[in-house]
Amino acid sequence: MKKIALTVSIIFALAAVAGAQKQAKPWTEWSEKEVNKMLNDSPWGQTQNETNTSEMFYKPTSGSGGSRGEQGALNQATNISYGIRFLSARPIRQAIARRVILQNPQMAEQLKAFAEQQSDKYIVIAVDYNSADRRLSGPVMQQFNSANIGLIKNSTYLERKDGKRIFLDQYMPPINDGMGAKFVFPRMLDGKPFLDKDSGYIRFYSEFPGAQGIKLNMRFKVAEMNYEEKLEY
Repeated sequence: MKKIALTVSIIFALAAVAGAQKQAKPWTEWSEKEVNKMLNDSPWGQTQNETNTSEMFYKPTSGSGGSRGEQGALNQATNISYGIRFLSARPIRQAIARRVILQNPQMAEQLKAFAEQQSDKYIVIAVDYNSADRRLSGPVMQQFNSANIGLIKNSTYLERKDGKRIFLDQYMPPINDGMGAKFVFPRMLDGKPFLDKDSGYIRFYSEFPGAQGIKLNMRFKVAEMNYEEKLEY
């Protein structure tokens, strides 16, 4: 009997250790790789990649001007990526804070409130962009900087699986904070939170005016947006 009791005790002890090992690592200990994973490939942060193949093949650059004459022919496919993130969700803000702290450890205390603050009034989507070719990123930067609520309000929304939408409430162009443009939406619809565990998915959509306007379209699974036993968005 003593041997059985000892065996049972060992099993429970091992189970407790395994449970402890499964606990999420605190954001203050995340590595750079874990930060990038959270920002770019997680329930709260995804990457939209766009490829332009219109100038893959050589064409003589016209001396009379035009976009090719002014910018130079690219003669190759060009790529730009958009990071689309729930800035109102704590794990995204924690990843942003951790990214800064990894380079500037002295800012840890200063960024704690930003990382831990709860959001109960708005849903905020942050969008930044990256391209190796400035001839592609330049026009995108110009579009983000010149946009305003009047231009994109009716073509920017969050949509649930049941088709219900909430439209843009505020727009903030990028500033020098490393987070990109901010799209702000009400958190409530008809007096209730826009999302719950049964919402299925939430889609962020935004289309900027113009033939070459930015078009953002990303879907997130609500069932995966649980963080510290709470739906976080």
